[in-house]
Amino acid sequence: MQFSPMEPYTQMINNDTICAISTPHGCGGIAVIRISGPQAIETVDKLWHGKSLEQSVSHTAHLGTIVDRDGNAIDEAVATIFRGPRSFTGEDVVELSVHGSIYIQKRVLELLLDYGARLAEAGEFTRRAFANGRMDLIQAESIADIIASRNEASHRVAISQMRGAFSSRIQDLHDRLLEMASLLELELDFSEEDVEFASREKLISLAEEIHRYVTHLADSFSRGRVIKEGIPVTIAGETNAGKSTLLNSLLGEDKAIVSDIRGTTRDSIEDTVEIGSHLFRFIDTAGLRDTSDPIESIGISRAIDNIAKASIVIWMVDSTSTLSAAEESWARISPKIQSHARLITFINKADINRDASAFMQTLGQAITLPSDTILLTGSAQSETDINALQQHLSDIATATTAPDGEITITNIRHHQALKAAAQSISQAIQGLRTNLPGDLVAQDIRETLHHLSTLTGSITTPDLLTHIFSHFCIGK
Repeated sequence: MQFSPMEPYTQMINNDTICAISTPHGCGGIAVIRISGPQAIETVDKLWHGKSLEQSVSHTAHLGTIVDRDGNAIDEAVATIFRGPRSFTGEDVVELSVHGSIYIQKRVLELLLDYGARLAEAGEFTRRAFANGRMDLIQAESIADIIASRNEASHRVAISQMRGAFSSRIQDLHDRLLEMASLLELELDFSEEDVEFASREKLISLAEEIHRYVTHLADSFSRGRVIKEGIPVTIAGETNAGKSTLLNSLLGEDKAIVSDIRGTTRDSIEDTVEIGSHLFRFIDTAGLRDTSDPIESIGISRAIDNIAKASIVIWMVDSTSTLSAAEESWARISPKIQSHARLITFINKADINRDASAFMQTLGQAITLPSDTILLTGSAQSETDINALQQHLSDIATATTAPDGEITITNIRHHQALKAAAQSISQAIQGLRTNLPGDLVAQDIRETLHHLSTLTGSITTPDLLTHIFSHFCIGK
């Protein structure tokens, strides 16, 4: 998708030729050094021994030798040529694939600097791509999300945004709002003739439709943040119920201290792990009980807070304990479980208690669990039982994932802009309903357009761009 250059930001891109290592720092099989700018090909040709790169056509790769000023060979490499505007940045670009020696990478960069290039700033390649109209701001930000993606779900969302799915929806909303504003403003020019270019009822209906969709996009942020940061799963229950053992089994490492002494865990312990295509953020909490220990009390208070924040709560129940202890544990936990959260009740220590299943039935008769509660009986040390739990977690995550093709917001900046847009269009709807003058309603619609335009970057500021691209890595 080709965009118009973002004026006046094309003026912010000077004529420097920039260079940076685009692969991760360190020693590896190969390293890629990217060079972009008006003298990119000319600069690389000065240290290149092989076919003239300046005479090579775009999108071709060439094998040659990198040499220093004295003609000494530094490395055999592959140079790939991308001539602007058909390149990532919209400028002439050369990518040098060299052997991954740290010395070679450093030496090649030194030569490039010696021949007039300068080191790129963080995110400068992507910023140039944005300024030169190769992508909009949503797509530029999605590149950082692709690099940072840790699981299939977050990768899928980032790829969708990079390909322009979100941008296209915003452009469609922008065009419809612009038409509304134009009709209202056109009526002002014919106010004396009492001409109505669009009925208020039709405009209200269209504005309400736009408001619903913008609000829907903004609301998807709660799901998107979970996809990006990990689904929060709180492991809660009475002391010595096996919560820390379960955390260690899920993580595959001894993250939490396990002891027969009650109250060993006094604070929340947190870590993430990928199960299926989803990232989960597991939180082991302090055992719930009455205590006079001030440190343990703080841990219990944090446990309660984490239950309230969880998307999934795993309630660990010690089948070797008493029914009253389980009922007391449930009385502490149940008021804090949010309506949107799923509950998994894990009746633990079935490996040492043959009556664990009977205990679960008795507990089910004593308390009222949510209708969609998942009931498991097993051992936190059993690989089979852990696999069953992981399958349930994966199924819950899949069921709450947006269908293919539905836009999910993962960026806080996008969320804030959409909320502001929803507020502005809501004011426009109110104005239409109360028969405010068309110019006042049009002003609210123009305000909505402004907020949507900040998403794609057609309206933005140098400070905003600096903030966004400063979080990119060097070489991207």
